[in-house]
Amino acid sequence: MRILGIDVGFNGAAGVIDFVNGNTPKFVAVIDLPTIGSDAKRRIDALGLFAWIAEHPVDLVGIEAVSSMPKQGIASSFRFGRTAGTIESVIAIAKIPTMFVAASKWKRAFNLNSDKEAARLLAVQTFPAAHDQLCLKKHHGRAESLLIALHVAKEANHAA
Repeated sequence: MRILGIDVGFNGAAGVIDFVNGNTPKFVAVIDLPTIGSDAKRRIDALGLFAWIAEHPVDLVGIEAVSSMPKQGIASSFRFGRTAGTIESVIAIAKIPTMFVAASKWKRAFNLNSDKEAARLLAVQTFPAAHDQLCLKKHHGRAESLLIALHVAKEANHAA
């Protein structure tokens, strides 16, 4: 089963793993979410994301469930909601079954907290073939997308 995990946000990422019958998960691909525009006009490149997903067909998508944050400004909340909506729309148009998972749930499953570096290191250990895609601290979104995919794969495998 091929799973796409998505860490939502302008600095988020999308990662694909192959998870067969509970065996060792295999890294397939990962990208930073494509964007267009700059500064206040920056937004998710829906067509770019759709094209990338078409190049990496999957059976299931796991999207990190997001919401506005306390003390986040109105404009920032609007932009974040627009980002999440664009991602969800791309997946809906691609007609891929989707699961939403709260950050607290998938992070708890891997004994992680909000430390993004710990998530990145765990992803490097779990997916050594992705090392060159996860080697920098700024690659935490990529790492989280792969861990989201793994969590969703395990939940889907458990439910089956």
